[in-house]
Amino acid sequence: MSARSHRLRQRLPACALLVALALLALPAAYAKNDDPPAPPSAVKPPATPAAQVGKLTLDQQVKWLRAAQQSGALEKLGDAQLVALFQSLNPLALPRYIKEGPNGYPSYEFTMLRSERIRGQWPDEPDHMLVRIAHDPLRIYAKWLPDGGHAGQEVIYDESKRDDEMLGHLGGILNVMPMWTSLTGTLARSQSNHNLRDLGTEYIATQYLSEGRKYAETGLPRSVQIAVKTIDGVRVVAFTFETPVGQPQFYAKKETLGLDLRHPFFRSVESYDNDGKLFERIVFEKITPMTFDDATFDPENKDYKF
Repeated sequence: MSARSHRLRQRLPACALLVALALLALPAAYAKNDDPPAPPSAVKPPATPAAQVGKLTLDQQVKWLRAAQQSGALEKLGDAQLVALFQSLNPLALPRYIKEGPNGYPSYEFTMLRSERIRGQWPDEPDHMLVRIAHDPLRIYAKWLPDGGHAGQEVIYDESKRDDEMLGHLGGILNVMPMWTSLTGTLARSQSNHNLRDLGTEYIATQYLSEGRKYAETGLPRSVQIAVKTIDGVRVVAFTFETPVGQPQFYAKKETLGLDLRHPFFRSVESYDNDGKLFERIVFEKITPMTFDDATFDPENKDYKF
């Protein structure tokens, strides 16, 4: 690693689904619990015991989940308690909880591990990415870190300037050749099945809810399994659900989503095709709300290599 790269990394922070017939679903991911310690919460833990939440109304269940998450009470529950809790909820409680979020922050930075099967090929190593996002207007800076696939690549997107193009450069010896390219063009699709705008926790929540509406419209059932897992140091409630139809009507034949116990969003997702092959895995690691200045999304930033 060059001295400049080392200095740059020092400056950057280390970087059930109960078949809701009205809202549900999403793609693939995993997580690492290196978030900064949460400050003492002003939210009081809910008075109703977890074992009794299933008897509450839908609105009360959603409020209970939010209070339990914000107060830290949710992550203190044992594995068996968490499984029993989510099995007892109204099928619409979790979708409502996710929909009412927040599913992200006005501006934030995160690191993620991402693997996708492109043209039938699974990558030898996942992309390890540092991403900075700000909204209204949507602006994105992404860098592929040295310990993952496509190391050295960078892209910048600003919808207020070019809403259908991004500026990027390849890694390695070609990193001196920045170019404007379409968000959905051949170059972009050569490395991902997704649009650059899909980066972030908001996309996962949106697709989860969108897929659920499909189930509501078709009336199709799907099996759901609930378990508690620790993935890269993060304890999550993992929901594995499967549809009898699969692709192309739905995003995946089977998916496993890991619900963060400290935030109302998913930290981990895996998606499987109709043959049972994993075609996407996304791992959100550190997620940190931040305020950015204009230089963060400026290709002339001296810390970037455009």
